[in-house]
Amino acid sequence: MKTAVQHRNEPIRAAEISLGGVTLVLDRSGVLYAPASRTLIVSDLHLEKGSSFARRGVMLPPYDTRATLAQLAEAIAFYAPLQVVALGDSFHDGDGHARLTLEDRATLVALQRNRDWIWVTGNHDPEPAEDIGGVFADVFVIGGVICRHEPREASSCETAGHFHPVARVSVRGRSLRRRCFATDGRLLLLPAFGAFTGGLNLLDPAIGLLFAPARLSAYLLGNDAIYAFPASDCLPG
Repeated sequence: MKTAVQHRNEPIRAAEISLGGVTLVLDRSGVLYAPASRTLIVSDLHLEKGSSFARRGVMLPPYDTRATLAQLAEAIAFYAPLQVVALGDSFHDGDGHARLTLEDRATLVALQRNRDWIWVTGNHDPEPAEDIGGVFADVFVIGGVICRHEPREASSCETAGHFHPVARVSVRGRSLRRRCFATDGRLLLLPAFGAFTGGLNLLDPAIGLLFAPARLSAYLLGNDAIYAFPASDCLPG
């Protein structure tokens, strides 16, 4: 596995790794890009989380979908992919697609123009949605890599979402907690991309037990760069 761990604390736009014989680019925005197939992968958009909470009386600012799609649009403009794979929990609940504003729906249509769009089902959105374009699938395969929402114990190489991994590190005496990619060379977890998504520390057993600890690395998302750390340098909490 090629990693950027040797560049620890050095800012870089993206880190390149090899998973299952496929070269993957881990971008500072939280998207994953496969250059050979020009595929952009993003996970856990959780669109319409704000409106979902509002229906239950928890008032959140209703702009999470707009902010998430705007950030995704920047990544798509940078990489110009031929296909986009949304790796599950794209909507916060099964009715989220129906609550899209006309403006946000138009943005989503524009992002899909001239490219394939694959919605992988997640636990928050297990059923296909209507009128949002694209196609729906339980898994998507790129070369030797299986892309699904929830990882499974298997000998095959996988990339997945679901857990919203974050890592906490100490840099120059200052504690930083950031969303991150996490990988041990067989499994790659993507960070949650949605504007209102929280995170679970990659040292939590729910995540940690998925990996070979000695090979686990975290790629923390900074505002302008991505930073690679071995898991041994990461802190709980």
